[in-house]
Amino acid sequence: MRRADIMLIGAVIVLVALGLLAGRGDHGSADTTHGDPAEPAPHRSRAAETAGGEAPVAAADPELRHEFGTPPDARHVPERAVDTDEPPRLALEPEAEDRPLPTLYEVAEGVYMLFGNIAEVDESNRGFNGNAGFVVTDAGVIAIDSLGSPELGRRMIATIRSVTDKPIKYLILTHSHPDHSYGAVAFRRLGGVTVVGHEGTLDYIHSERIDGSAEYRRGFIAEDMQGFEGVEPDVLIGGERFSKRSIHLGDRRLEVYNVGQHHSAGDLVVRQVEARILWIGDLAFNGRVTFMADGHSKQILEGQRWLMESFGERARLMVPGHGSAQTPPFPMVERTRRYVTGLRRKMARAVEQGWGLQKAVERSHMPAWEEVRLYGLNHRPNANFVYREMEMALF
Repeated sequence: MRRADIMLIGAVIVLVALGLLAGRGDHGSADTTHGDPAEPAPHRSRAAETAGGEAPVAAADPELRHEFGTPPDARHVPERAVDTDEPPRLALEPEAEDRPLPTLYEVAEGVYMLFGNIAEVDESNRGFNGNAGFVVTDAGVIAIDSLGSPELGRRMIATIRSVTDKPIKYLILTHSHPDHSYGAVAFRRLGGVTVVGHEGTLDYIHSERIDGSAEYRRGFIAEDMQGFEGVEPDVLIGGERFSKRSIHLGDRRLEVYNVGQHHSAGDLVVRQVEARILWIGDLAFNGRVTFMADGHSKQILEGQRWLMESFGERARLMVPGHGSAQTPPFPMVERTRRYVTGLRRKMARAVEQGWGLQKAVERSHMPAWEEVRLYGLNHRPNANFVYREMEMALF
């Protein structure tokens, strides 16, 4: 058999494997004020004094256990959501759709962050393994991301209602992965909410991937997924990479940037102009290993370069999709860059030396990262994906 045929067969095998992984979801899913605002509030959770505000979750069927999930008795709510390596470890009880989520932090005046677990999606965290947030203006609310299930979307709405009775006017989805977008249907059913998303979202919600991912979650959080459907954005962001579109609501202006397809079918970064806050989606990760079995790893590096060159010296806070928010100099961006760069180099060398996929993945270990959260879950799929990228580039 010719080498080219062998390489093609290998690429097909990888694509099939990645399709199966994609069905599991993302990231360990096994799927202001005008002028210069005052310094951010202490970033304390409203539930920090109430042991998390959630009853312990009953132990699940052992066969449904997820090795990198959240313990069913986890009740930890950190004091802060900014510049901390101490994320929540919080199990949520089922069927609590009218109860606000407990890990809510005001990170600047009128700017709120919902701080999610760093864990694989499982029956204990119920898909609350990513961040979201909202901005309260004098004319209404702008929500950013919608969490990982219709029930979490409803609980996010209840959380917003615990802060303000102003109408929710916008929902901006940084990307279409489950942990960021599967709550969008709850906002859609409110009525009056304009959903903003990347034009690539349409490719995802009209693909078989969304069906596989939703079905996977129904296997252990069926109640939470009731009523799920993909939501087509009302406003599609596309065009030239790193171009922007502005949203004005009341006394706030937000800029929504198209940052290409570095992590998904289409990715956005949201900038709060007056507050100098950036919601960066999954362009960088804080306190955990990224998930790369989607998107384009080269675009990750290009997007991070654009982010730091454009805003590194102007922003005062960056909120990632996973892990705590961070103040300058934003080391999470450089740390994520080092992981991506190191893995790309390893896989490029493996392809150049003629190693097959299995050998390359087996020898992809990066000792400096093995103690970082979700390394054991995400690294081998990442190596699979990047090997295919390098193979396609070199052959």
